[in-house]
Amino acid sequence: MSIQITAELVKKLRDATGVSIMQCRNALEEASGDMEKALIILKKKSGAIAMKKADRDAKDGIVVVLEDNNKALLLTLHSETDFVAKNEDFIKLTNELAKIALEEGIESMKEKSGDIINLVIQKVGEKIELGHIEELTGPVVGSYVHGGKSAVVVSLSAGTPDLAKDIAMHIAAMKPSFITSSDISSDDKSKVIEVFEKEVASSDKPEEIKKKILEGKISTYFKEQTLVDQPFIKNSDITVGELLAQSKATLVHFIRESIG
Repeated sequence: MSIQITAELVKKLRDATGVSIMQCRNALEEASGDMEKALIILKKKSGAIAMKKADRDAKDGIVVVLEDNNKALLLTLHSETDFVAKNEDFIKLTNELAKIALEEGIESMKEKSGDIINLVIQKVGEKIELGHIEELTGPVVGSYVHGGKSAVVVSLSAGTPDLAKDIAMHIAAMKPSFITSSDISSDDKSKVIEVFEKEVASSDKPEEIKKKILEGKISTYFKEQTLVDQPFIKNSDITVGELLAQSKATLVHFIRESIG
């Protein structure tokens, strides 16, 4: 006895999966109208589609950050093209995965992600893969996301979420290599000295002057690369270190991630 595949049944399956009407109808026909079997068929087929795309490069995508009180979750999801990265289903998928990771934990999300991602691969026709995922907690947490392509999450020892967000915005714009001077290793110093020594060596100044020029260049370079010494992006009259000191806060940790 043949089962009639009604438009209502197809719509119900499409609402549950988001794949095309034709794919839903074919799955329902193969499953003789059984909704659960049709779901399994679609998952199996989406997995096969994903496998075919596994050797492609997924270098585009988006970064999202979800916050919950003193906790923030950063997640990057990669696609092959910016066109898909702007797709509504892709954006929805990224936020869904981030929500699961924030509420249930990163490992739990990873275990569930395969089937969820494969259904969207079936819709958009591109490889999709998880990128950097990290959770940050602290007394004070804030974040800044720029255009879905770069994000910074900051944890402070004190202050306010708005201050943390301002620091995150500054880090996103200025990209410091170090937080304080104590983070600068001897290896970092030797590499910079080597670069500027070559530059100063070509000068016809006396050796004593060359030495002072070299010291000045090295000092300036590391100040420009050290977060607490950088002029604050929203008020260049003060450094980030002075801004933090006003709230008796220190930067505990930060995450910086970008696409491309």
